[in-house]
Amino acid sequence: MGKPQSHEPVTSEWMASPSPRHQARQALPNTTLGEERQSRGELEDESATVPCSQGWEYDHSEFSSTTATEWDLVCEQKGLNRAASTFFFAGVLVGAMAFGYLSDRFGRRRLLLVAYVSTLVLGLASAASVSYVMFAITRTLTGSALAGFTIIVMPLELEWLDVEHRTVAGVLSSTFWTGGVMLLALVGYLIRDWRWLLLAVTLPCAPGILSLWWVPESARWLLTQGRVKEAHRYLLHCARLNGRPVCEDSLSQEAVSKVAAEERVVRRPSYLDLFRTPRLRHISLCCVVVWFGVNFSYYGLSLDVSGLGLNVYQTQLLFGAVELPFKLLVYLSVRHAGRRLTQAGTLLGTALALGTRLLVSSDMKSWSTVLAVMGKGFSEAAFTTVYLFTSELYPTVLRQTGMGLTALVGRLGGSLAPLAALLDGVWLSLPKLAYGGIALLAAGTALLLPETRQAQLPETIQDVERKSAPTSLQEEEMPMKQVQN
Repeated sequence: MGKPQSHEPVTSEWMASPSPRHQARQALPNTTLGEERQSRGELEDESATVPCSQGWEYDHSEFSSTTATEWDLVCEQKGLNRAASTFFFAGVLVGAMAFGYLSDRFGRRRLLLVAYVSTLVLGLASAASVSYVMFAITRTLTGSALAGFTIIVMPLELEWLDVEHRTVAGVLSSTFWTGGVMLLALVGYLIRDWRWLLLAVTLPCAPGILSLWWVPESARWLLTQGRVKEAHRYLLHCARLNGRPVCEDSLSQEAVSKVAAEERVVRRPSYLDLFRTPRLRHISLCCVVVWFGVNFSYYGLSLDVSGLGLNVYQTQLLFGAVELPFKLLVYLSVRHAGRRLTQAGTLLGTALALGTRLLVSSDMKSWSTVLAVMGKGFSEAAFTTVYLFTSELYPTVLRQTGMGLTALVGRLGGSLAPLAALLDGVWLSLPKLAYGGIALLAAGTALLLPETRQAQLPETIQDVERKSAPTSLQEEEMPMKQVQN
């Protein structure tokens, strides 16, 4: 299903495609029997439509069954197809806010389990829907659940890793997402019924739930909550798994308690905390602009690339294949150039690809296709970077809350991208200008953010405001390093 990441699942397009063989409405002359005063031209100009009394016959050559053919979502009801996608995005918006706040309050692992179980149950309910209303409701709730584990997984990874391994883990996780995108093309090609397809993309949540048995809670989060014994137990277990020698002085419960005493946060996290202090407010405002630009340009390019003359399976495979070399580019760039320049550079590449396409004539279709694919690759690279970068900017006590806010604004950008495509009625090139202009604005905003390469993760708001790792954080990094490779 979905990235999440970050990105949303594309199966909704396949499930909703009606492929009607015959029109669902007939054109009849606007006359009464016996009246022949009007000319033939007048009859054509004044034609009216009436519903087909015999129903519809659908073309099942590409899809054996879709939601449109299931509930006849054509003609006057064709808008319900798009509405289902809108409901899903609305669920993602709510889920990003809710899971971001709740995981900072109740823990990453617990909310990750809730997200996985909810996605599995609601996905199965969607596949078993007996009416469009039931399908719309379950898809909306599924969107909320999917938003949960897309914004929790990356921060949980980073909170268990040292500086050296954060980059490779972040990019590697995103690469598995790319593999899923490519695999979805094959699954969709083999399964042409929407119910079985939805079932196939939902069932992988089951092994995901089982894998949580081996996923530890964030020791950093436990320390900020004063839960020393649990954090100490996880740290010892991690040290044993890595075969690292444990120094009694550095990893004793007393040493961990000392760190926890200085990092503990009594007040519950709040979205208002993201704007209370000057430096955190600056980071939050810049991040929402960057996330909006990343999502707006990504989905704008996705809509554009989908019109390259390829079928839905080829387009899906192309979307996945183009991501792989750009993931390698991200890995090399964030290690050597840093997060900030990589984020700005990938957004700038997206804007340049869109702008150059405006200069290419309509006869040069091959060049236009190459530029579209390049733009899609750069936008995917920007998506990969923004998750890693944002997770490193926010402190542990507000990391998930910050991710929830930025993901919310990002999804708003993704939701507005299809509406911007309608601007071609004003001027054919206006949508590309809008996508490229917003990407360029986001690139400039990314340069205003602080660099996080080789920087320790901040734990509290005070750590962010001091602009450098405090003594207590450095002390806490000592026991963490003892258990890491």
